[in-house]
Amino acid sequence: MFKKKLVSLVSVVALAGMLSACGSEGSSSEPTGDLVEEGTENVAVVLKTLSSQYWKYVEAGAKQAGEDLGVNVTVLGPAAESQIMEQVNMIEDSLSQGPDALVLSPSQPSTVVPALSQATSDNIPVFFIDTDADYDEKQSFLGTDNYSAGYEGGQLLAEQLEAGDKVALIGGALGNTATDERVKGAKAALEEAGIEIAAEQPANSDRTEAMNVMENILQTQGDIKGVFAANDDMAIGAARAASSNGLSIPIIGTDGTVEAVEAIINGELFGSIAQSPYDMGYQGVENAIKVLKGETVEKRIDTGVSIVTAENAEEVLEFLNSISGN
Repeated sequence: MFKKKLVSLVSVVALAGMLSACGSEGSSSEPTGDLVEEGTENVAVVLKTLSSQYWKYVEAGAKQAGEDLGVNVTVLGPAAESQIMEQVNMIEDSLSQGPDALVLSPSQPSTVVPALSQATSDNIPVFFIDTDADYDEKQSFLGTDNYSAGYEGGQLLAEQLEAGDKVALIGGALGNTATDERVKGAKAALEEAGIEIAAEQPANSDRTEAMNVMENILQTQGDIKGVFAANDDMAIGAARAASSNGLSIPIIGTDGTVEAVEAIINGELFGSIAQSPYDMGYQGVENAIKVLKGETVEKRIDTGVSIVTAENAEEVLEFLNSISGN
């Protein structure tokens, strides 16, 4: 199964890693590429944050699509996924500038959707990536089936344990449907395998917060045998807490970032359920341009997942290094 899924994972993660250096630090980035001629389409991309490697991959994909297609792409994102109102403000500001299309990953869909009223009135096509939302006028949703990704992560963790073992689930910000669905999927797979869910806590997709959450879990639940985290940053944070407590337990992350692959090789993480963040960004912009040209696109585009463990992590990283020149 690992070999079968490796090609798509490598092509996405490696290219994302190579291009992630062009991602800007901070809460926003300037339009990408060379100066565009007057009349070129403008695509606004608003992400959950630009502070983590995963979202820099999405940003890199969106920017590369802008360069390849000769369109003006502006990428914005708050400093943290938990800064929901800041993202709402960014959406409203972006729409007030009259973009030709909006590509959006909503941190909290129910809060974000009302901010799209101007897109509705101005007939600005909206594409959701990574996280879907209940918005009748959306053109398409591109992303992972997050429940299935979590389910695969739960199965992978359960394979390392025995029935009756206790595990912890670490989720993202409350109301973040992507991380919520991953936790639900993992929980279902673990419970089917007879694994006990001893703790389930949010850590806002933040590494430091996840480390603190894991410390607290270990103080109250000393016999934790494994962890599923809804993103790789939280998995790495949980791993650091486990290590500082002298524990060596399987920890599964989600996203498949380069740092997570390195952590798998170093034995800090057992595995990661890898998404295709670069493709999400690239295809979000690409499909926006298709619609602007009058083409029809699918309402749901599944960007898939791949499983990374020690079995294939070295090969993934070797390929990454060959692409990036390291």
